[in-house]
Amino acid sequence: MKDSLRQQFQRLAMRLAELDATLADGSIASDMKRFRELTREHAEVSDVVGRFNRFEQRESDLKAAREMLDDPEMAEMARDEIAQAQGDVERLHLELQTALLPKDPDDHRNAFLEIRAGTGGDESALFAADLARMYLRYAERRGWRTELMSESVSDLGGFKEVVFRIEGENVYSRLKFESGGHRVQRVPATETQGRIHTSACTVAVLPEPDEAEEVQLNPAELRIDTFRASGAGGQHVNKTDSAIRITHLPTGIVAECQDDRSQHRNKAKAMAVLAARLKEKDRAERAAKEAATRKGLIGTGDRSDRIRTYNFPQGRLTDHRINLTLYKLQFIIDGDLDEVMDALEAARAAEQLAALESGES
Repeated sequence: MKDSLRQQFQRLAMRLAELDATLADGSIASDMKRFRELTREHAEVSDVVGRFNRFEQRESDLKAAREMLDDPEMAEMARDEIAQAQGDVERLHLELQTALLPKDPDDHRNAFLEIRAGTGGDESALFAADLARMYLRYAERRGWRTELMSESVSDLGGFKEVVFRIEGENVYSRLKFESGGHRVQRVPATETQGRIHTSACTVAVLPEPDEAEEVQLNPAELRIDTFRASGAGGQHVNKTDSAIRITHLPTGIVAECQDDRSQHRNKAKAMAVLAARLKEKDRAERAAKEAATRKGLIGTGDRSDRIRTYNFPQGRLTDHRINLTLYKLQFIIDGDLDEVMDALEAARAAEQLAALESGES
């Protein structure tokens, strides 16, 4: 291991001692936001320092085993220990390098999941409903909580647009690579000649901002409209102007919510979605500037990026960013997304590691 890397882990060990001392002070619990931040950092740093301690121990074991080779009676045992220790050192070294990769500060956040029908008319809206069901089933598998924020239903029962809030552990970290264009190839139910059609939807995954960030919206820049909710929701919802639409005048970005009977709660939900969309707009603009100089393999998550194709006749899913093809489409559509997401996370880590080793920022 390079001395520069070793020094970084030694500094993390000192940081862990500082965190232990700070968290031992009972007064820190009076500031719950600060307490949560520190406990999250403590868990992350503790894990890395623990790996580094095991790495140094196995390095020491490897050195001792090599010294034992000169003893004929110990040579065979030493060779076994060398093989095991060498493997552990290499594995831990890679894990420690990965632990130093830049982390997205939003990874731990809950997220808003937006799905919009694109080209393809009614078939696109039906595909949007399939994608919504896929993500909801995946959320259920992971024990996440989901909440419908708004929906616009098509004539055949699909979605022109639907927005969910997903709450749980590391939701944004797991879903963030889903943003982009999703294409489907299949025979629509309305097709009488059996021809395969191609249609598309766009998916956007937005990290949920903190409440402190939400209230920074200038009321003078907002237009708030009320309207009567449409679609399913019960008689009371349909008879009152409880639905809320909020327009951010400087950008034209709109958010609405009609899921709740309470106009006040719908307004709060719409404000949260609007804040997330504004934050995502800023992030996308920064990412576009960075991409002008160095385009990442995974991409920026822009809606215009066609990231994935779902081919039903062949039972095939292809993620174009990492050239991943899986012939288990029905399982994936049923919410078995872990293999896809694991591959995307691994590709992103490999990309970051290559940049780290080459000295790129």
